[in-house]
Amino acid sequence: MLLLGCIKEVSAYELAVSLPNGLSGFVPATQISDAYSQLLSEQVAQGQLLEELNSLPDIFSPGTLVRCIVTSIEKRDDGSRSVKLSIDPKKVNKGLSSTALAAGMLLSGSVLSVEDHGYLIDIGVTGTHAFLPHQKAKNYIKAVKKGPDLKIGQNLNCLIVEVKNEGRVVCLSIDRSEVAASVATERQNWTLSNLLPGLVVKARVQKLDPLGMKVTFLSYFTGIVDFMHMDPEKSTTYSPDQVVKACVLCVHPTSRAVRLTLRPPFLHAGGAPRQLPGQRMGAVLEEATVKAFYKQFGAIFELDDGTLAFARLKHLSKTRKSFKPGAFKEGCKHKCRIIDYSLMDEMCIVSLKHQIIEAQFLQYQDINSGDVVQGKVVSLKPIGMQVKVAHGIRGLVPSLHLSDVILKQPEKKYNIGDEVKCRVLECNPGGKKLILTLKKSLIQSKLPVLSNYEDAKPGLITHGFVVCAREFGCIVKFYNDVKGLVPKNELGSEPISCPDKVFYEGQVLKVMVLKCEPQQERLLLSFRLSSNPGPEDKWKRTPKEKQEVKYQIGEIVDVKILKKKDNGLEVSILEDEDNVVAWIPTLHLSDFVATSKLLWHCLQEGDVLPRVMYLSDKGEHITLSRKSAVISAVQEEQVVRSFSEIQPGMLLTGYVRNVMPFGVFVEFPFGVTGLAPKVSMSDKFVTDTKDHFVVGQTVIAKVMSIDEEKQRVLLNLKVSECSSGDSAAESFALLNQYFKELKEIKNLLRRGESSICELVPGKRLHLVVQDVREDGSALFSSSSVMGWTVTATRYHLGDKNIAPGEKRKAFVLHVDALTSEVYVSLREELLKQRP
Repeated sequence: MLLLGCIKEVSAYELAVSLPNGLSGFVPATQISDAYSQLLSEQVAQGQLLEELNSLPDIFSPGTLVRCIVTSIEKRDDGSRSVKLSIDPKKVNKGLSSTALAAGMLLSGSVLSVEDHGYLIDIGVTGTHAFLPHQKAKNYIKAVKKGPDLKIGQNLNCLIVEVKNEGRVVCLSIDRSEVAASVATERQNWTLSNLLPGLVVKARVQKLDPLGMKVTFLSYFTGIVDFMHMDPEKSTTYSPDQVVKACVLCVHPTSRAVRLTLRPPFLHAGGAPRQLPGQRMGAVLEEATVKAFYKQFGAIFELDDGTLAFARLKHLSKTRKSFKPGAFKEGCKHKCRIIDYSLMDEMCIVSLKHQIIEAQFLQYQDINSGDVVQGKVVSLKPIGMQVKVAHGIRGLVPSLHLSDVILKQPEKKYNIGDEVKCRVLECNPGGKKLILTLKKSLIQSKLPVLSNYEDAKPGLITHGFVVCAREFGCIVKFYNDVKGLVPKNELGSEPISCPDKVFYEGQVLKVMVLKCEPQQERLLLSFRLSSNPGPEDKWKRTPKEKQEVKYQIGEIVDVKILKKKDNGLEVSILEDEDNVVAWIPTLHLSDFVATSKLLWHCLQEGDVLPRVMYLSDKGEHITLSRKSAVISAVQEEQVVRSFSEIQPGMLLTGYVRNVMPFGVFVEFPFGVTGLAPKVSMSDKFVTDTKDHFVVGQTVIAKVMSIDEEKQRVLLNLKVSECSSGDSAAESFALLNQYFKELKEIKNLLRRGESSICELVPGKRLHLVVQDVREDGSALFSSSSVMGWTVTATRYHLGDKNIAPGEKRKAFVLHVDALTSEVYVSLREELLKQRP
């Protein structure tokens, strides 16, 4: 069935379309056009965003008229029906052939490609090439305000200006004045098999009755105008044989019935129906006057502002049995509520049902983050519980939020149909997304609701829930996806070495805001609700204030180690009369993660570390870095000091701040951060992000794109994309730095364990077999490697049978100073090599 519809809402995946007689339908993203579907398929196959593929909100706007064809009618769980539509020209214009095309015809088209002198348009007619010159599109583009060009997949109301080569080539126009002036005529040879909705015709009134009128048009067509589509200003003045202007609304494929409208906004092709003022939606009206009652359809009411509204039969009473037709005589007054607006009928849809009039929420827009709502359990699934909040409004309680503690068997606590009290965590009306929580500590909380970063003022105390506990601290989430970090030093009054053993995912806690940067969406929090720093914090806070005056990011200093802690070194800056105390995280001791851990192991309190760079004073203390690549980048000015300096294509040196399932967050000197999505992380296919990167790893990243509004940077970490050109020189420089640091570690080890320093790959040892394990590997001992574990795998025992107590020669393969393990081989081919 072909219908004229009006776009009501646009989301990333579908268009919600208003249809005649108060109906609605949905156009999925795959039913826009062949060209758009092709781009969608390519994007899915490549796993990355295509520049030429625009999202539906970038192409379509609410209030635009579109020709649709019904593809299916699906029955929902609650018994209602969902109408699926398509606006693909191949389906909408399937009744047209190239020989039937004529100048002056109006039809649907979709942008196929952008060419030098105009656009190729898909009009869905086999064997016909349609072209739209730039000149015929510029006024439309200017009025629509969707960018300087038409976009692939954009749906257009096209007027045929010229037909060439028997319909094989047609020239089009989408100029609004030309389209609006077009009227379908007999000369265009329209037939019942190809008649399109949206055509404006001159019609003659044939017969009038209370439900509408019968008209004739285009010489031999007959059609019906129902009561909702007569012009309300002239509904009483129509007479037989009167000639009126009408617009085709729909064409039924089997009955061949044609329905038309006489409403003014549709009488110019491509017009826009009137919208309902936003504040009227959901309004409760004490007295609405019945204008007309139709026993098969419903009733027409006149509202307080003089406009007309329609109530379907099922909305006139609570049940069919309680319905009393006598209460709907003309002039009777009733209390009602506006529940919808039909763009195609330019009429409010109202309900007289008591439960709808009294309902707390009518649409997603009525719900705010932090609201406490009543709901009914609809279903229980692995991802969580679905809850019905009101008619047409459903929310999800994620499994993490079913209780204050994690429920292993939620079906034992909740049953379908149970009434539950929830609190709204997040509400997105555009995407019809509602996330709820059943955690009593959040529902009963009297503390302020934190639902945006602007409200996060220092000193604010509120409730939040833990979403991540790691060695760096805890990430705590609030309402509307607002989240912040509680650094390790703010987890409690006493130091907590393993946060993941103290805090658990989903735990509700009181937190205090320390600092907030709304534009960057950064939030620093504390579990210590007192604003006075304890004795442990004084060394972190006082030096920070002095340091802000004395040092700049990038400045090189020498430091002395004061104390070794689990995740770093507490140091004092030498040659500073104030004895400024700072912090070097373990992962900032080297560009190489394994070397960083080795250095931490080898360094002792009192050691002096030269050439350490001032990195930042975030987290309430001064942070230093010894990463050679990061220091070089700062000294050579290959850095960005603020978001405004970032340009696509830049190569920047930074370090991995966090590894998430969807990508890697990279931080650069001066605090700028970016995200490398999963598809841009590696030249290899990425299954698990943690297999490719670790926190603290030094990386070179290429800037892909920037979002100035959200202050976000997208990065590429693929090795093939991140080389400056001389990749061999870069590789040798990194290797040279690695060996230089290994030599430094050996020198540190020589202080008390000189014999260990002689253990290098290739060295030969005399060992005694201590044990042969079940897996075939062997354990050895020797006076030269006292306190170390010496192991050979089964393969490296060669074909020799060995027994405990035997003496053997061995070849050193690898020395792991961090775990005090030495790996050796007894294979003859290695032992025969010259030392």
